[in-house]
Amino acid sequence: MTDDSPKTLGVLLAGGLARRMGGGDKPMRTIGGLTIMERVISRLAPQCDRLILNANGDPSRFGAFGLPVVPDNIEGFAGPLAGVLAALDWSAAYQPDIKWVLSTATDCPFLPRDLVKRLHQARAAEGSQIAVAASGGHVHHVVALWNVSLRDQLRHALTKEDIRKVGFWMARYKPTTVTWPDTPLDPFFNANTIEDIAEAEQLAALDQKAQGYSTITE
Repeated sequence: MTDDSPKTLGVLLAGGLARRMGGGDKPMRTIGGLTIMERVISRLAPQCDRLILNANGDPSRFGAFGLPVVPDNIEGFAGPLAGVLAALDWSAAYQPDIKWVLSTATDCPFLPRDLVKRLHQARAAEGSQIAVAASGGHVHHVVALWNVSLRDQLRHALTKEDIRKVGFWMARYKPTTVTWPDTPLDPFFNANTIEDIAEAEQLAALDQKAQGYSTITE
């Protein structure tokens, strides 16, 4: 975690059903000898004050990672926004000194090493309550920084308005968008299919050569 950024809780959203991979936990797939989850943790641990994992079902399947496993706290499979809400509530209950939560999918093995720093810088400059990552002309709504104070509004949207689309809800708060270059590789590449896993194997080798790309300047 950098000295010039507020305390930040990182939540790894692992609640997806992985239908395009035939089911199962996508973050347990292996790329270059490491699970995707291990790669995500290695990128975010130095940037966040603490990490938690949002997942439903038996939490013991993630026991090897040593992270608190926080399930959705509203009924039904409500998607990523439910995971964000669970993290905001968890932070308020157990880490009240932390006012910001960084969410990310757990199928992004090449996350930028300056993710938290740049999102904080941008949202502070614009006075935003949400900052979201983008690359290659695409906004990655799940990769975002959220103010914990939004949790009651988010709960209302999920339980009373039946809102499920992340981008639709966050648009209410005029989020700050921060763009990363998508060369030599897109840091938000996500492994959704078996074919993506094969491509990620090649990208992992490229990423290894691109040391210093998207790193935090000391």
